[in-house]
Amino acid sequence: MPLRSIGGRSEPDPVERPPSLEQLLTKVARGDQKAFAALYHRVAGSVFGLVKRVVRDPAQSEEVTQEVFVELWRTAARFDPDRGSALSWVMTTAHRRAVDRVRSAQRAVEREDMAGRRGQERPYDEVAEQVESRLEREQVRHALDSLTDLQREAVTLAYYGGYTYREVAELLDVPLGTIKTRLRDGLIRMRDHLGVQT
Repeated sequence: MPLRSIGGRSEPDPVERPPSLEQLLTKVARGDQKAFAALYHRVAGSVFGLVKRVVRDPAQSEEVTQEVFVELWRTAARFDPDRGSALSWVMTTAHRRAVDRVRSAQRAVEREDMAGRRGQERPYDEVAEQVESRLEREQVRHALDSLTDLQREAVTLAYYGGYTYREVAELLDVPLGTIKTRLRDGLIRMRDHLGVQT
């Protein structure tokens, strides 16, 4: 042990205390790698323990602990000793990172769950549209049933077969004027049956 002389007597030098965490963080803020290594050795166990309690998975806890120390290296200059102790600041950083990891994992699970459900369920709008379309077809079928046979035949050829009025007249071997009358009367009857307002 080194000795120093006081009034002719030799006394041991006082034991040099290790720097406080606050002092280490101040040095880390200036880019001091030795101070960072010392900080790491002093708090790594506590940081890992806290992170593991929150994250629970050991491998992810190691990753988060590394992220915490990267963040401490980058943000050490933000530490303000007037707002709390260095240990408190380090542990708050660790806790925040751990909670972020858990939330991120939960969001990933929820996204996968939603994607899985989306693949199984048809969207409401698609189902509603199909129901509405089916109802409309049923109503039109009932309206067609309300027509006379001659009207139904003319309407079916013109509107479902895609034929022109002249082609319908030729197919049925009926004068064009008669076909126009059957179509007009048939469409008026269908409109009335469907309750369409004009």
